[in-house]
Amino acid sequence: MPRPKRKAAPPTRSSDADSSVRSEAKKPRGNQSNRIDQLFESYANKTLGLIDPEGIEALCKDVNVDHTDVRMLIFAWKMKAEKQGYFSKDEWRRGLKCLGADTHAKLKKAVEGLDKELKAPECFEDFYSYAFQYCLTEEKQRSVDIETICELLNIVLKSEFPNQVNLLIEYLKVQNDYRALNMDQWRSFYRFFKEVEFHDLENYDSSQAWTVIIDNFVEWMKEKEKN
Repeated sequence: MPRPKRKAAPPTRSSDADSSVRSEAKKPRGNQSNRIDQLFESYANKTLGLIDPEGIEALCKDVNVDHTDVRMLIFAWKMKAEKQGYFSKDEWRRGLKCLGADTHAKLKKAVEGLDKELKAPECFEDFYSYAFQYCLTEEKQRSVDIETICELLNIVLKSEFPNQVNLLIEYLKVQNDYRALNMDQWRSFYRFFKEVEFHDLENYDSSQAWTVIIDNFVEWMKEKEKN
């Protein structure tokens, strides 16, 4: 998932101590809820009472998944995490119970298979909207900057629509009309990729209430094709 723009200053930690705590968390103890809480504590910033960006980096290392891997964003979606780069204990409990993961081994296996959670179209659409919402890091923020939008497109859509994503990112980087995009514009990208044949754009109908940025993108592609 996109790296958070800002981090809270973490308390001084001992990497050896953290590693030892996580090792203990790998050993099942007590009931499922207790084991899930033990896993949380092994990654949590004790001062904040949250898993912070440093804890997420440790988690990524332990489950052998890069922080930019779509599965980490899916993991946040399963938890319904509200603040980018931070997981609360309630969010952690919700996500791990949903995944049936109460040990380190089960968590690693669950994270490895998270992309399967998006097979149903309705699940992917919910996740796709969540990915945008998760990037709204400031109070009352309604739009996401172009740089982050490009990162999200690569993470969320490129595996399914590689050529379309490459073209859209190229357009977003050269256009001068938008410095940030809102949720409606973000959703229109996925709809456009699903419904329009890119090789000739013949089934594109500008009267179908597309967002203006889609109309502009189509015009840019047509001009690009002429050249």
